[in-house]
Amino acid sequence: MRALDIAATGMAAQQMRVEVISHNLANMNTTGYSARRVEFSDLHYQQLTRAGAISASDGTMVPTGVQLGLGVRASSVAVNFQQGTILATGGELDLAIEGEGFLEVTLPSGQSAYTRDGGLKLTGDGLVVTSDGHEVTPGITVPDDARAISINSDGEVYAYFNDNTQPALLGQFTLTDFSNPRGLEAIGSNLFLETEASGQPTTGNPGEDGLGTIRQGYLEESSVDAVAEITDLIEAQRGYELNAKVITAADQMLGATTQIR
Repeated sequence: MRALDIAATGMAAQQMRVEVISHNLANMNTTGYSARRVEFSDLHYQQLTRAGAISASDGTMVPTGVQLGLGVRASSVAVNFQQGTILATGGELDLAIEGEGFLEVTLPSGQSAYTRDGGLKLTGDGLVVTSDGHEVTPGITVPDDARAISINSDGEVYAYFNDNTQPALLGQFTLTDFSNPRGLEAIGSNLFLETEASGQPTTGNPGEDGLGTIRQGYLEESSVDAVAEITDLIEAQRGYELNAKVITAADQMLGATTQIR
């Protein structure tokens, strides 16, 4: 009774789909979060009669054959880097990326990571870091006596001082993009790592070479569509129930077989 094993793979697939949906809904308010989506593919096929085989009964060629599928599996959990809604916050160090690209940060290990979460902060020394304290590359330090900072769409950071009418340029934020952003490895805290699948990082100034621009005083909200997620959740639940009914039907058929005298 192959239906038992086939339906079991269907239940496992729908369970994973529900888990991904729950993760998306849990991160509805996570700044810069990109929704995930499970992609499925069918399992191997058992060749009961191969197409093109010669029939033993009359010697004719079988045109289509008999192939029995063995179920479904999750092929990937893809990240949808669709632009989220830009929300005005008014924060001097709140940055939203409009378009393609990531901010590069340096982890404590020295490794580079990438994020679209532009909710930046200052350390006690004035260094610009992420909410988790990771330094944003290139390192920009804001002097203690700066009364305000301004960041233009090109990522240039200017500081205003009481004793000077002209702003001072402190540095410039850069953006990094990849040929295949979906190949990045998520490590939590809105951070991604480069992989062989993502390709080599390409770094440049905002607004150049296809990179997005920066908007000061804004944050990118999560790209999760709550209505679509709830719809997918209902569909996954019904799919799980249907596969469970297949197992019940197969069990009843096996029960009927064991009662044959």
